[in-house]
Amino acid sequence: MSTTTTRSPSPALIILFWLYVGVPLALGIWETLLKASALFH
Repeated sequence: MSTTTTRSPSPALIILFWLYVGVPLALGIWETLLKASALFH
């Protein structure tokens, strides 16, 4: 019989990965909105 233990990642690690993905995504959306607003002015 084998026992398996599951470890959940630490909250700091989760926040770090969200920042790693979220910051470039937010910057990309911001740049897109700036360029799109230039089309309508």
